[in-house]
Amino acid sequence: MFSISDLLNKKTTMPTAANALPGREQPIPTAHDHYVSHIPLKGELPEGLETVYFGMGCFWGAERLFWQTPGVYLTSVGYAGGITPNPTYRETCTGLTGQAEVVRVVYDPTKITFPELLKIFWENHDPTQGMRQGNDVGTTYRSVIYATTDAQLQAAIASRTAYQQGLAASRFGEITTEIEPAPVFYFAEEEHQQYLAKNPGGYCALRGTGVECVGMAQAAE
Repeated sequence: MFSISDLLNKKTTMPTAANALPGREQPIPTAHDHYVSHIPLKGELPEGLETVYFGMGCFWGAERLFWQTPGVYLTSVGYAGGITPNPTYRETCTGLTGQAEVVRVVYDPTKITFPELLKIFWENHDPTQGMRQGNDVGTTYRSVIYATTDAQLQAAIASRTAYQQGLAASRFGEITTEIEPAPVFYFAEEEHQQYLAKNPGGYCALRGTGVECVGMAQAAE
């Protein structure tokens, strides 16, 4: 049994396999279709589309940012990068799952390039804050890019180097964004899918640094 102080103290520290919550074998229920586009969230995707996972703090505002982007075919929110399988939202908020809130972005590379998606990612949050994003504090709010191809991975790493130069020139600190091959993605509950379409006045904490990604496309090629 974990005490309240245990939960609070671990909120900004990644758990270990020994102290992570156990989770469950079966996926938690989620929505069937995208609330805005009505495309099924799960199942076969049209040929030629690619997928990447972005974590930018609270996933509500981040998902809206991408579903409104031309060339993005489908978005959904969920959890990735941690230890606890099939976690619930309440479990991730304890910091004892290791999972980050992420947006699954399925896009058409003939309509929007991966470097263009990276530019949106870097410019719309502060990637230097570690285990937080603004007032949202905890491991679940960390900045992440989870790539599904080696080309994406290398482009993301190159873009991080390029954007760090711009941040440094504006007196920001080091980028803390985690860039890794995509781990298992667990869909979040139905209420969190396309949350800001269902609740237009809902909470959105997305805030960029104001630093533009100059030369991002060239750096990511």
